[in-house]
Amino acid sequence: MRQKLELIYFKMRALAEAPRLLFHYTNIEYEDFMSWEYYDKEWLEVKPNIPFKQLPMLIIDNKHEICQSMAIMTFIENLAGINISDPILNAKANAIMQSAQELFMPLNPTVNFATGEKFVKKKENMTPFLLSRFEDLENALKENDKKFFIYNEPRACDFVAFHHLDLSKLLDPFIIKKFPRLEKFLEDIMSIPSVKSYLDKRPKLVDVSVEPKLVIDGIEHPTGVKKT
Repeated sequence: MRQKLELIYFKMRALAEAPRLLFHYTNIEYEDFMSWEYYDKEWLEVKPNIPFKQLPMLIIDNKHEICQSMAIMTFIENLAGINISDPILNAKANAIMQSAQELFMPLNPTVNFATGEKFVKKKENMTPFLLSRFEDLENALKENDKKFFIYNEPRACDFVAFHHLDLSKLLDPFIIKKFPRLEKFLEDIMSIPSVKSYLDKRPKLVDVSVEPKLVIDGIEHPTGVKKT
């Protein structure tokens, strides 16, 4: 019997993006909700009663609450039957996933919310770290000599890395160009039909650094945790 899967998040391109990508890659059906749609309350009212007081959260069969995006990724990977059984390769995949996830702060908040001089300053401050971590990820791909980080087919770690690398292009489109192997990695992920279909249809993040908005069903909404 197919499980009912509901993913809850906010108006931003951040921690729910890798789970969405993995859902689409594995062709697992799920429903996507903004927090106010699911709970019918503003986030500040809901937050105190949420495990770890943060989203995203995956609700399974209206009963089980799985929070933390990496736990959600692991769950999806297991559900799809593409989990990595070899303990050494699994550990290497987890290292890639955790290393890529460390790009979250301050990359995701800056792209989704920072404006004007604050955006410029944050970009300047984080660039050395991005260059260093991108180099690490590029080297990992080269050393493995596979299409993706572990196999010639992507796993959870690849979609976590993809999200942050892809998002970096909205911060500075030239950083990724210093790393041709990472650029090829992005192209390979984007060429997967089910992933490409999702990327073509997902809400577009516009006016980054000026007044960030998500274009949902043709309507621009300011990024954030409040209903608009």
